[in-house]
Amino acid sequence: MAPAGDREGYWGPTTSTLDWCEENYAVTWYIAEFWNTVSNLIMILPPIFGAMQSVRSGLEKRYIASYLALTVVGMGSWCFHMTLKYEMQLLDELPMIYSCCIFVYCMFECFKMKKSVNYHLLFTLVLFSLIVTMVYLKVKEPIFHQVMYGMLVFTLVVRSIYIVTW
Repeated sequence: MAPAGDREGYWGPTTSTLDWCEENYAVTWYIAEFWNTVSNLIMILPPIFGAMQSVRSGLEKRYIASYLALTVVGMGSWCFHMTLKYEMQLLDELPMIYSCCIFVYCMFECFKMKKSVNYHLLFTLVLFSLIVTMVYLKVKEPIFHQVMYGMLVFTLVVRSIYIVTW
């Protein structure tokens, strides 16, 4: 039998631009990276319950969107690590950008009046997401995604520090 890293599973050959350190198809023929896949349940189930609780509590849609965005990231990551297909990699990585944009919006609007919408910030974040998506689809370079995602996370950290020390 070939080593796990050389096996081809149910989904066929790997087409993703990334393949993480876990042995492929070591546990089952149907899941390329078993532990990376099943660990995404923590990114799927709790946010669903959070979204439901947010609806019950009458919270604003931006908070519900945040929970649902985490769920989409978890489902996309599940699909990617299960298949190691490029299309599923996009389903993992692009929602990371979109969800972080939702988080950035929430962080910058957390002290605003309830039910208010900052259309300028919303437009800027949607435009940023569209540009990142178009460029990433063109260049297919994971480093580009990582830098853009890092910029969003950096923005979240700086804003969090500002909020805590304000």
